[in-house]
Amino acid sequence: MEKLRITGILIKDRIKEAGRTQKVLSEYGHIIRSRMGYHEVSEEICSRVGTIVLTLGGKIEEQDKMMQELQNIGGIEVKEMVFEL
Repeated sequence: MEKLRITGILIKDRIKEAGRTQKVLSEYGHIIRSRMGYHEVSEEICSRVGTIVLTLGGKIEEQDKMMQELQNIGGIEVKEMVFEL
């Protein structure tokens, strides 16, 4: 049975954790169907907190491996919804 996984990532300190997070996401780019990210911005400064929402496809084993690598990064929080299709 195929599964659709929607993943939310909260990056608590973009200056410290965005590079490591981006590295993992780039490694698994072939299973990312869609990606939306944002951080609050004012005219003077960008927020250090950011969020990313992913829709994942591909093999469940690859999704699980990516999720584990993301969860091993300190300073981010990962949540998910999984739908069976």
